[in-house]
Amino acid sequence: MTDLVAPTIDDILEARRTLAGVAVRTPLLRSEKLDALTGARILIKCENLQRTGAFKFRGAYNCLSRLDRAAFPGGVVAYSTGNHGQAIATVGRMLGIAATIVMPDDAPAIKISKARENGARVVLYDRQTQSREQIAAEIAEKSPVAIVPPGDNPLVIAGQATVAAEAFEQAGDVAIDAVMVPCGGGGLSAGTCLAARATPSRAEIWAVEPEDFDDTRRSLATGKREVNPALGGSICDALLAPTPAELPFSINRQGLAKVLVASDLEVMRAIRYAFEELRLVAEPGGVIALAALLNNPEAVRGKNIIVIVSGGNVEPAIFTRALKADDRQSVTQ
Repeated sequence: MTDLVAPTIDDILEARRTLAGVAVRTPLLRSEKLDALTGARILIKCENLQRTGAFKFRGAYNCLSRLDRAAFPGGVVAYSTGNHGQAIATVGRMLGIAATIVMPDDAPAIKISKARENGARVVLYDRQTQSREQIAAEIAEKSPVAIVPPGDNPLVIAGQATVAAEAFEQAGDVAIDAVMVPCGGGGLSAGTCLAARATPSRAEIWAVEPEDFDDTRRSLATGKREVNPALGGSICDALLAPTPAELPFSINRQGLAKVLVASDLEVMRAIRYAFEELRLVAEPGGVIALAALLNNPEAVRGKNIIVIVSGGNVEPAIFTRALKADDRQSVTQ
């Protein structure tokens, strides 16, 4: 078991102070049409409008701003399917910290290019045959760099917790019944669970995973971290962690009320809905909570729900296909 300790309420408050004036205070939107469709009050937290186009900026900045530069003069190495790496690269440039990002070679080109544009060294690997954790460890053995994983880091999780903490604050007097949050390695959902504990809210936290990549759902059922049978094959690239990260899972197993899933086709429909009805550009993994909402409106009827749209770094080809596709078409057409 990891010796990492979950962030405290004080850690989340400190992260909010650290991010004040640096991270975007993203809007909490409401749509009368979405309310009518679901019979609920739906509040959309738009982290697709965050710096670097995803919530990951929060955790990256909260972590790197506290880096012991004397101990790690070589900077940092991070492994990521895209958004965490892009955030680490951007924050590294902002703070003058060298960054190496280990990314799968099938990650969206836009995420790889953004990491490089921000001065990071990008090391590509084959997710089918290589271990990103092992590659990062080998890099750290050869140079004085700190490893910054996307999930197993208390400072990263505390930064991610500020998404929900901010949303609860923006909701004001509205009694939130549930927060629906995308889930890959589990850092954002874990931060959301902690944020809920830090407020008077009694909101349940509902994680949402891609269909066939529901490692957190299966892990909660068995009580141990399960591994996905496949390492790729969904358009939700941001959520394709092979297994739940250890520290987030220790938080999620206590804090999550339920885990829902959404198919790629449902996600594509949600991308289109977000654009046409909410005027939001969202990536597949970022819009998956909205996809689950649209596919299960009866689950939220009569409730006050926060839905986190966690990222907007969508490949142009995917976005175009989502806007043009007939509801009956396969997402691969």
